[in-house]
Amino acid sequence: MTPIAPHITAYLKERLPVERGASDHTCASYAYAFKLFFDYASKRLKVPPSALCLEQLDAPLVIGFLNHLETERGNGPGSRNSRLTAIKSFMHFLEYRVPAALDQIRRILAIPAKKADTRLVRHLTVEEIKAVLDAPQPTTRDGVRDRAMLYLCFAGGLRVSELVGLRIDQLTLHGHANLVVHGKGRKERCLPLWKETVTALKAWLAVRDAVSVPELFLNARGQPMTRYGFEYILDKHVHAATERCPSLAKKRISPHVLRHTCALTVLQATNDLRKVSLWLGHSSVQTTEIYTRADPSVKLEVLESVVAPKLRSGRFKATDELIASLQAATLCGVKRGRNNLVSGARESGLRIFIESAFNHKMLYPTNVHLATSLLVVFARLQPHF
Repeated sequence: MTPIAPHITAYLKERLPVERGASDHTCASYAYAFKLFFDYASKRLKVPPSALCLEQLDAPLVIGFLNHLETERGNGPGSRNSRLTAIKSFMHFLEYRVPAALDQIRRILAIPAKKADTRLVRHLTVEEIKAVLDAPQPTTRDGVRDRAMLYLCFAGGLRVSELVGLRIDQLTLHGHANLVVHGKGRKERCLPLWKETVTALKAWLAVRDAVSVPELFLNARGQPMTRYGFEYILDKHVHAATERCPSLAKKRISPHVLRHTCALTVLQATNDLRKVSLWLGHSSVQTTEIYTRADPSVKLEVLESVVAPKLRSGRFKATDELIASLQAATLCGVKRGRNNLVSGARESGLRIFIESAFNHKMLYPTNVHLATSLLVVFARLQPHF
């Protein structure tokens, strides 16, 4: 049996940060994925995580873990696939360290990723984003900080990790105000700031405590703001803004929704995907194309520029066969009863009404079956009159 502990330690401490040069966020994400995996394996195999062996981590166990994420934890296909990516990366690492387990490793690597539905990005309307940005009270220290964070997150289209990781030395407020963002994949981008955002940031810096931490935004204890802290702040102000804008109550708003709202705002103002891609820090314009599906203005331009083909005008006229079927003494095998005179007069009146409706375009061909069904029901109810 091969203990898994020394191998996972070497993977998280040497392979990812040193050999691969992975970012702190990637290392933390992979470490959390293995925390969940080993916790599930420990409960499933009834052994402590430190006693797990490589031979026990087979493909059925991995598949069970992935199903556990979706059924028990409520994760979507995206989270499931990210956990599977971490496990596969670790298995590639083990290929060269434990050659005897190649067959087992290949079975795990053969597990396919799950396809996910491509849905429209969630975003806020102009009225909704205004209500959220105006929710913090600028008369308190926390309100000044919250307003600056919300404005900067929306105006810069920042990821929550980029927002809470901002440092004071990345901010320039004199001259052409701008912000240097260290984004995903170790990419940097420089963003100009709106005047309203500069005003909100200056107000926050005026009341910010002189602490030794370099991060721009601090929590109530003077420590750097965390992503969970900002999610709590956003949820609090969204709840407060619901009174002003009731439509917010029907939406699930996360920090990434503010990023999507910024992207659609820039797209509607510029009609240029390249500018949106540069603003958000995407590595490819193809990633930015998701916003074209959510922006109705692009489709409206197509609708206005295309000339729709005209339909030929016409008028429906009842055929002789249809009139003959309505005049028949029996309809669908239903014979007249003893009230022949009364029922016949009623059927004749209904027939005249339908024929008149056909001729005056009050009844269209798609309603022929409905009219015929009415006659059938009428004929069946004759004995009850």
